[in-house]
Amino acid sequence: MSGRQYLLGLGGNIGDRAQFISEAIEAIGQLSGAKVLAISEAVDSDPVGFTNQGNFLNICIAITYSGTAHEFLSEALKIEHKLGRVRTVKDGPRTVDIDILFIEDGREHSETLTVPHPRWRERGFVVIPLRDLLQSPALAKNRAWDFLRDEVANLSIGSEGLRKWQGPTPWMKTLR
Repeated sequence: MSGRQYLLGLGGNIGDRAQFISEAIEAIGQLSGAKVLAISEAVDSDPVGFTNQGNFLNICIAITYSGTAHEFLSEALKIEHKLGRVRTVKDGPRTVDIDILFIEDGREHSETLTVPHPRWRERGFVVIPLRDLLQSPALAKNRAWDFLRDEVANLSIGSEGLRKWQGPTPWMKTLR
């Protein structure tokens, strides 16, 4: 299977957060033309923006995908919907959120999609898992990510409001 590498951010704060993330990763891996390559460590994070809600569980994953970014976005929105995501409040509670953070050798800008994700540098719940993800053997040899490895290493993002996830990681079976 060929395709470009995509780096995704996943998070959620409703229900069994770990289970929803696991189901989202499994659904992504079952998409035609997709393969899950690596999964970061998880972080438990305080909400950002709309703060009157529960904590989030966040991870980053790397996949290959043979379709376009817009095709993947369409599939991601279907997965979110299937897993019960309802969009009512900006930055509000959700079962799962799937964001395209980066595409190997690519940028996208349209009404519905901007890649790289415009706010990734401001969000410790993205930067910290992304640092971990970029060290995975599946990405370490890909020179396309060298610029990003350097950038995330030099970001002075704090870990305030972030904690290493101590709960279950059912998604780890996805890589086996």
